[in-house]
Amino acid sequence: MKEKKKVAILIPCYNESKTIEKVIKDYKKVLPEADIYVYDNNSTDGTDKIAKKAGAIVRYEYRQGKGNVIRTMFKEIDADCYLMIDGDDTYPCENAKEMCDLVLSGRADMVIGDRLSSTYFTENKRLFHGFGNKLVRFLINRLFNNNIKDIMTGYRAFSYEFVKGFPVLSKGFEIETEMTIHAVDKNFKLVEIPVNYKDRPEGSESKLNTYIDGFKVLKTIAMLFKEYKPASFFNIISIICLIISLILVVPVVAEYFKTGLVPRFPSLIVSGIALLIALLLCITGIILQVIVKKHRELYELYLNKLERK
Repeated sequence: MKEKKKVAILIPCYNESKTIEKVIKDYKKVLPEADIYVYDNNSTDGTDKIAKKAGAIVRYEYRQGKGNVIRTMFKEIDADCYLMIDGDDTYPCENAKEMCDLVLSGRADMVIGDRLSSTYFTENKRLFHGFGNKLVRFLINRLFNNNIKDIMTGYRAFSYEFVKGFPVLSKGFEIETEMTIHAVDKNFKLVEIPVNYKDRPEGSESKLNTYIDGFKVLKTIAMLFKEYKPASFFNIISIICLIISLILVVPVVAEYFKTGLVPRFPSLIVSGIALLIALLLCITGIILQVIVKKHRELYELYLNKLERK
C-alpha cells in the first residue's frame, strides 16, 4: 500500500483576527488532508484563540518578525510538502492543490504564487508597493541571471529537501527575497503559477512598512549578492576603484611627459592607493568565489544524504 504523503499548511500570523478564521476554513476545504499550522507572533487581538477554534494547530514564536517565525516553522515541522500562506486572506485557495501536487510529484522544489502577472497592481492600494516589487524583481533577475516574475510573494509551496536545507538568516519580511535567491543559487526546481491577488479586507492592516522594510530588502539583496556571487560583487567595486585611479593619474602622467615634472604628488599617491585597493578587491573576489564553489559542492552532498525523519 502506497504511503500517504503529508502536507503542512504554514500560516505565520501577527494580529490577523479579522481574516484568520476564513483563511483556515477556505484551505481546509481544498486540502482537507493537510495539517494547518498557525504560528502566532505576539498577537494582541486574539488571533491564536480564533485559529484554535477554527481547527488549526496553534504554536507560538516570541521573537518578532516573519523570518523568525518561518525559521521556527521549518525547524519544527516535518512534511512531504509545505504550503506557506499569509493569514490576511489575500491569496486564493483555488491554487493550493495544484501547487502542492507540483511538489509532491517531484516537478518542483519551490512553487511560487505569482501575483504580479495577474491582479496585484490593480488590487494593491499601498503607494510604492508595486514599484518596490518591480525594483526587487529587476535587481534579482539581473544580478542572478534569472527571470522570476514575483520575488516577494508570500504564497509558496516547498519540498522537504528545500525546507530542511534552507538556512534562514533574515528576521523580517526580507525572508521571501532570501528564499528566492537561495533557490536560484542552489539550482532547485522552480515553478511559477499566476494567482489572483486580492487586497486586504477593510479593517485589516498590513504589517509591512514600505520604506523601512523596503530598505531592509534592498540591503538583503546586496548582502546575498556579495555572499553568493563574491567575484562579481568585488569586481564591480574593483573596477570603480580602477576608474578613480585612472582619472587621477592620467593628468599627472600627461603633465610629466609634457614638462618632466610631477607637481601633483597627492593625486599620484591617491591614484596608487586606489589601484592597490582595486587589485586587492579583485583577488579577494577570486578567493571567495572558490570558497563559494566548494560550499555548493558540500551542499549538494548534504542534499544527497538528507533523509526524511
